[in-house]
Amino acid sequence: MTNDRVDLTASQQRVQTQNDIETAITEIFAPEDEGLRNALATAKAAGLPAIQISPIQGKLLQLLARAANAKKILEIGSLAGYSGIWLARALPEGGRLISLEIDPKHAMIIRNSFANAGVGDRTEVRVGKALDLLPHLTNEAPFDLVFIDADKSPYPHYLDWAIQLSRPGSIIVADNCIRGGKALRGSDDEQEESTAGLLEYNRRASSDPRLTSLALAVDSGHTDGFTISVVSSPV
Repeated sequence: MTNDRVDLTASQQRVQTQNDIETAITEIFAPEDEGLRNALATAKAAGLPAIQISPIQGKLLQLLARAANAKKILEIGSLAGYSGIWLARALPEGGRLISLEIDPKHAMIIRNSFANAGVGDRTEVRVGKALDLLPHLTNEAPFDLVFIDADKSPYPHYLDWAIQLSRPGSIIVADNCIRGGKALRGSDDEQEESTAGLLEYNRRASSDPRLTSLALAVDSGHTDGFTISVVSSPV
């Protein structure tokens, strides 16, 4: 019993330390401003689920976009526009973010959030199913960065399109690709469509010779995160 109590206390201390570190990193490197906070508040008021990426993840996306010298960014899945704000702020003058959103009402919220955050002039929200919209983007390719954060079962199809719409050196980032390990090693839930989609995404991203990829646990709690790929050749 004593050992159990000691182990529990040690575990709690590790969690506390981890949370303290993440809080410090956020405060120093990824503080949210009024535009980002407004996007979250607007989404909450509209009843959208609070499943947006963390500030650290947002800053990582921004860093990757800058590293790719991104002038054109494609976002598959917008939610409340929170991630789009981080990405759009990495764009140079004349840069463009195209964000795909299935719900027209959500699209209106996203456009307003983009405008309030000062990135309305470099962003566009297109409404419809992503797999219907993606074929129409070939004339606007290549994109320098593609961020995937939509329904999970079609993730392998999104990866195919992301590669097709990229160039050598483009970066592809997919969210929710760890899921406590279920999306990496499989589990009893593998037959569930979203888990199966994520698992197949990781299998393809890790084995496709056109990509150099790595999954990173970068969410709060380190139970989920991004799979990040760099495109060596889109064909």
